[in-house]
Amino acid sequence: MTSTSGNGRPLLNRRLAEFGTTIFAEMSALAVKTGAINLGQGFPDTDGPEEIREAAVRALRDGRGNQYPPGPGIPELRTAIAEHQRRTYALSYDPDREVLVTAGATEAIAASLLALVEPGDEVIALEPYYDSYAASIALAGGKRVPVTLRPDAAEGRFRLDLDELRDAITPRTRLLLLNTPHNPTGTVLTRDELTQIAALAVERDLLVITDEVYEHLVFDDGDGTTHIPLASFPGMRERTVTIGSAGKTFSFTGWKVGWVTSTPELVTAVRSAKQFLTYVASGPFQYAIAEALALPDTYFSTFREDMRAKRDLLGAGLTAAGFDVYRPAGTYFITTDIRPLGESDGFAFCRSLPERIGVVAIPNAVFYDHRDAGAPFVRFAFCKKDEVLAEAVSRLKSL
Repeated sequence: MTSTSGNGRPLLNRRLAEFGTTIFAEMSALAVKTGAINLGQGFPDTDGPEEIREAAVRALRDGRGNQYPPGPGIPELRTAIAEHQRRTYALSYDPDREVLVTAGATEAIAASLLALVEPGDEVIALEPYYDSYAASIALAGGKRVPVTLRPDAAEGRFRLDLDELRDAITPRTRLLLLNTPHNPTGTVLTRDELTQIAALAVERDLLVITDEVYEHLVFDDGDGTTHIPLASFPGMRERTVTIGSAGKTFSFTGWKVGWVTSTPELVTAVRSAKQFLTYVASGPFQYAIAEALALPDTYFSTFREDMRAKRDLLGAGLTAAGFDVYRPAGTYFITTDIRPLGESDGFAFCRSLPERIGVVAIPNAVFYDHRDAGAPFVRFAFCKKDEVLAEAVSRLKSL
């Protein structure tokens, strides 16, 4: 079949013309083809807690969730999400009116943007950004306005320029799309940064969507090892759509259970779009995640410490291999600079790496509008078994 219709018009909706096969699919296929260790796509290579997996099996056998669950999500899970927000952050949400279950965070992002953005609206996103942000903004007819996180070699982190953020806001700006802890850089916005962002949103009367799927993976942020939701700041609860996910916290990424918490009005708007995407999903898994969210605090602290150790293992190996390493304060990704290795093109480097040493990574440039700004940076995932990371480190030494 040709790529155009009989009248010469392209088959693919023009809003999606710039988006081809995702880099994750390309690099994962390359990993399979070469037998390389896949440190590209961010999925764990072990399942989460056995009791949560058994909870899903129990739901399947009991016939709970095998048919369509309720559109907003099963009551047990919505209640568990609300209780998690209360217990962890002292944020109060009505499970019947202020919580919406989605098919993973990706659907939550898409539904939120489709619901809240009109054609021509500007959406500010921190660059580099998760690739679905750009596609969802395009589908909504919005215009993405990237504000670039800049590498600070002295601090070993990427920083947000708050003046640049302020300057990016125009009368056409509809909302801010934030991600903290931030994928791919591992940056965690500090309390001071969040305070200023909140004040700016209130001053300019902006909506905010916050992608907080790595909320339980904050390692050494300046405010300690606790995530700070933007909705907890003055004036923000009524204008913030907060997105969470079970996949990153419980290591069941294939279950696709995410959620939105916000005001009744904003949740209703997002649900209006969400119902025409998947309608509902992940029925039996919703029951299991309801139990997972009630796990004791020791689960979350142990999970975080385990990931911290993996970060340190891979980070040390990347440093020894000659990369400049930006030590992540959160997530399970490490961003590196390849220029000390005599390289400058992240795409070429990542496409050659599986054949050269048997390791797969992701070029950060795919997450940028300003491709030159991201060209020398490469992302590695450390959410893998220790022995897999140790073997990857061994192979990286040959660089």
